[in-house]
Amino acid sequence: MPLKYPLVHVDDVRPESMKEGEGWAISEFRLPISGRNGSSTTLFHSIFRPGSTHARHLHRNCDEIAVYLKGRGIVGQGNERMEIRPGHCRLMPKGSEHFFYNASQDEEGLVIGFYVGATSVADTGYEFRGHVTAVDLEAPRVDTFRQGTLVHIDDVKPVRMSAKDGWSITDFRMPIGRHNGSPTTLFWAKFMPGAVHKKHRHESCEEIYYVIRGRGLAGAGPDRAEVRGGHVHYIPKGVEHFFCNLSTTEPLEAIGVYVGAGSVEETGYVYTGEVSETDIKARTA
Repeated sequence: MPLKYPLVHVDDVRPESMKEGEGWAISEFRLPISGRNGSSTTLFHSIFRPGSTHARHLHRNCDEIAVYLKGRGIVGQGNERMEIRPGHCRLMPKGSEHFFYNASQDEEGLVIGFYVGATSVADTGYEFRGHVTAVDLEAPRVDTFRQGTLVHIDDVKPVRMSAKDGWSITDFRMPIGRHNGSPTTLFWAKFMPGAVHKKHRHESCEEIYYVIRGRGLAGAGPDRAEVRGGHVHYIPKGVEHFFCNLSTTEPLEAIGVYVGAGSVEETGYVYTGEVSETDIKARTA
């Protein structure tokens, strides 16, 4: 039986054909979730070969949130420069010029990101602002950006969530949210074997998440489906859902956003019940 709510693996999504002349020197760029799936927000999956760059550009209509999962590089925000490594999380406010350069000599860069409130790349108000030069890359580094946010997940404290409200997640962190100026929350969740986020819904926001690694079971409304690294799940506002680690030995890790909610409280979180053995055994895809 087909799924009611979009659950997509990046391997099943055709790469977009972006114009290099407009700064898109990205090796591979895919859009697993966008307005085509009914989402208000677009999730992108981008791979950068060593030495490749997404040139200076901005989005006039939306904030961008990005998570760097592989590769080391240099990021620009306006006239400021910082270095990044896997685990960095970044907010680029709408209208602010930015770029990314993969400085690794032998490793591809992997960036997962969200155009918040934009249903497509065109809807972001994309504007190419010029190629990245040696002067850009050699500019002095700063400790923090004046515009936006750049934070490493290791520097973010886990949030103590209530188990009685269904939060049996091993490690839950919010690197970006209302606490550092974003109206949308970025979360990073780790589930050790046996961990589960029990049935719940968000009355006030959509949720989109990307599975970094591991093997789990995702539920949304009537859907029950196994997920693995590379799956992307879109949960509309008000839809009951859950997530659990099916492995007995390996962790399950995911990143995601609460669209337009700067904290868990702002999502309109409602706990709705346990995940049963029937739920675990059911499969709709």
